[in-house]
Amino acid sequence: MASLSRALRVAAACPRQSPTRGLGPCNLSSASGPTAEKSVPYQRTLKEGQGTSVVAQGPSRPLPSTANVVVIGGGSLGCQTLYHLAKLGMSGAVLLERERLTSGTTWHTAGLLWQLRPSDVEVELLAHTRRVVSRELEEETGLHTGWIQNGGLFIASNRQRLDEYKRLMSLGKAYGVESHVLSPAETKTLYPLMNVDDLYGTLYVPHDGTMDPAGTCSTLARAASARGAQVIENCPVTGIRVWTDDFGVRRVAGVETPHGSIQTPCVVNCAGVWASAVGRMAGVKVPLVAMHHAYVVTERIEGIQNMPNVRDHDASVYLRLQGDALSVGGYEANPIFWEEVSDKFAFGLFDLDWEVFTQHIEGAITRVPVLEKTGIKSTVCGPESFTPDHKPLMGEAPELRGFFLGCGFNSAGMMLGGGCGQELAHWIIHGCPEKDMHGYDIRRFHHSLTDHPRWIRERSHESYAKNYSVVFPHDEPLAGRNMRRDPLHEELLGQGCVFQERHGWERPGWFHPQGPAPVLEYDYYGAYGSRPHEDYAYRRLLADEYTFDFPPHHDTIKKECLACRGAAAVFDMSYFGKFYLVGLDARKAADWLFSADVSRPPGSTVYTCMLNHRGGTESDLTVSRLAPSHQASPLAPAFEGDGYYLAVGGAVAQHNWSHITTVLQDQKFQCQLIDSSEDLGMVSIQGPASRAILQEVLDADLSNEAFPFSTHKLLRAAGHLVRAMRLSFVGELGWELHIPKASCVPVYRAVMAAGAKHGLVNAGYRAIDSLSIEKGYRHWHADLRPDDSPLEAGLAFTCKLKSPVPFLGREALEQQRAAGLRRRLVCFTVEDKVPMFGLEAIWRNGQVVGHVRRADFGFAIDKTIAYGYIHDPSGGPVSRLLWPC
Repeated sequence: MASLSRALRVAAACPRQSPTRGLGPCNLSSASGPTAEKSVPYQRTLKEGQGTSVVAQGPSRPLPSTANVVVIGGGSLGCQTLYHLAKLGMSGAVLLERERLTSGTTWHTAGLLWQLRPSDVEVELLAHTRRVVSRELEEETGLHTGWIQNGGLFIASNRQRLDEYKRLMSLGKAYGVESHVLSPAETKTLYPLMNVDDLYGTLYVPHDGTMDPAGTCSTLARAASARGAQVIENCPVTGIRVWTDDFGVRRVAGVETPHGSIQTPCVVNCAGVWASAVGRMAGVKVPLVAMHHAYVVTERIEGIQNMPNVRDHDASVYLRLQGDALSVGGYEANPIFWEEVSDKFAFGLFDLDWEVFTQHIEGAITRVPVLEKTGIKSTVCGPESFTPDHKPLMGEAPELRGFFLGCGFNSAGMMLGGGCGQELAHWIIHGCPEKDMHGYDIRRFHHSLTDHPRWIRERSHESYAKNYSVVFPHDEPLAGRNMRRDPLHEELLGQGCVFQERHGWERPGWFHPQGPAPVLEYDYYGAYGSRPHEDYAYRRLLADEYTFDFPPHHDTIKKECLACRGAAAVFDMSYFGKFYLVGLDARKAADWLFSADVSRPPGSTVYTCMLNHRGGTESDLTVSRLAPSHQASPLAPAFEGDGYYLAVGGAVAQHNWSHITTVLQDQKFQCQLIDSSEDLGMVSIQGPASRAILQEVLDADLSNEAFPFSTHKLLRAAGHLVRAMRLSFVGELGWELHIPKASCVPVYRAVMAAGAKHGLVNAGYRAIDSLSIEKGYRHWHADLRPDDSPLEAGLAFTCKLKSPVPFLGREALEQQRAAGLRRRLVCFTVEDKVPMFGLEAIWRNGQVVGHVRRADFGFAIDKTIAYGYIHDPSGGPVSRLLWPC
């Protein structure tokens, strides 16, 4: 029997890899499949009797000729999705598993369920999973899923980590999740075997626990089958049939297997690390990578029985109770990529690389010293899939209608499976999920990113390596940067711009007065023989953001904000999505798509929302009416009929594009949607001096009478043709200039030259966040999401409910208005000068009535401002009066 201490000694004695090996991304993996050699310091491994599986002859039951939905993959997500489809009344649902249920990655998962994560949506998803596995399935089937409630303990060995846990506890209050912050002494009482000498405290969640993968999935399959669904094992999918409709739209037609085909309009790809291969069958890009993920199981430990599971993020280790033993695992900075994913791999494992795993052993021994002399019973090293933004891939693929994804769960598929399976089922049946799943929606990625292997690889590596990092409000990735740069990027970089990344775009965050801070090529945090960047200015500035207090550059952002309020600021917003909706049916499409009346005369601009059929907000944007033109220019296409110019936030541009495209296809509107995001830049000049500045640049009268608010004109700026719009997103006098790409730099320089004597400054999105919250302007996906209606958000003025014109979501809004609003978005200010970032619980008379969605510091009023949705705990409508909280 080997002990963890012996494993450390063996790993230390192993020859290190040559520093030249692994310098390039192509050399980051070990073997492509499970190996048979035993070169690790333990007596036995779970691989004995496992390994590569041979598929039995023929499927476990005859294939139907047709199905309403075919789910591919019998792991956690596949089984949960099938069960919830059946539970929601979907008939003719079939699950195809190439081997046996759980044979891919689910069977070897640790099965942990932690109820608190730094996302309100994920807390809800986790709560549903817990209900399903701990209660509902057993009540429905009489079978026990293997749920064990032994609690969870999060370790804080520094002040920032404890602050993060206190924030999690606050969010948990809003959702009824019991949790307690414990002192080191209280932690020692709860977990006597733990070393608490270096602790600041812990977060204890008594109702956390673990699931048994096999028990859960088999019970889900039994419950789904009882409702009419079919589970067919030993039936690999070899192809996806596709057809093209009369409008040129690709749609799912069926699936092919070695044992026949099934005609179906809907396929759900729940194939885990094999999801990319299934996607290729359908011409759909699935941006995930497969990596080795490992844990070891110890021999018996006296006194460990009934202890809670432990996550020590700073030591990069988790400790899962397994009877009278522990499973020990974690996330390292140098994970091993599985380069060639084998389609014959089932119930298989890799040899554990002790050199990679050593850091987790060290962390485990530091936290629970008895482990140093505890034997290792078995090792588990299997494949897991990771995504570029550490979020799952869900929803309908933009390339193929009827092809849904439910994969890429970053080693959290068991715990998120119930909630995500329910939402995916609702998505398939009703056309949209019930909750805000925008962060998981595959449509969030621009095609230039899903087409880019280096970006996928770098970002997925970083998401794995930072899995246990503190989630700070203003963190930014270092991997996969500089993918999409606007025409002003180099100009602004030279002026000290500190960039943020949003779905590939580099956008200005704030301006550093000490000079340029470029983002350098990804150095893999020094892993794989890469040399970490030395004297990396951007990384140093980013490290200043690693706080739950005001960062050192708080006053720099303040100067940008106050300059905008007192004089003027220029904002580079070139990364905005810029679309044209034109054609014979464009007016019909606009009437249906947009909640506001956008059928105004050419030259008008309207702020509006786009809704889903549940009345939830899919977007807010500006829509500008265009006059027909037979001659194309960089600022407008040639078109007949009606035309509209749409400007949408760049972080959600792809989501907007996909939503509009889907609606046009479903309604069969005869019009075009044209993406000019890469062809146009956008500069916004805001502030009381903006008119005086632009009057020197634009060849037009900018007075109120000549250029009213919410109008736009084609003008010349320093000799270059631009589209000028009089709009404000910060509550000041201001204009946006939409500029052909080649003209962006000269126009920007002309604006800066004219503004020099008026106090014009560069400003970034950190200033926009502060300025807009002071004015109560909504931010989509912060104050406004697909599960929020405009009525709840205080945006009823964007809805043409007084007109007879039908629009998408109108019926839902009318029903909501008639029944009374059960939630309302309200504003709070805090007298004490303390930072807030969102997710804090909102209390009224000793009861939690909601949580903060967005918060920022308002420099003009010198207070923190927060917005959050509140509800009446009794379940009744919320009055218009602001409650004293």
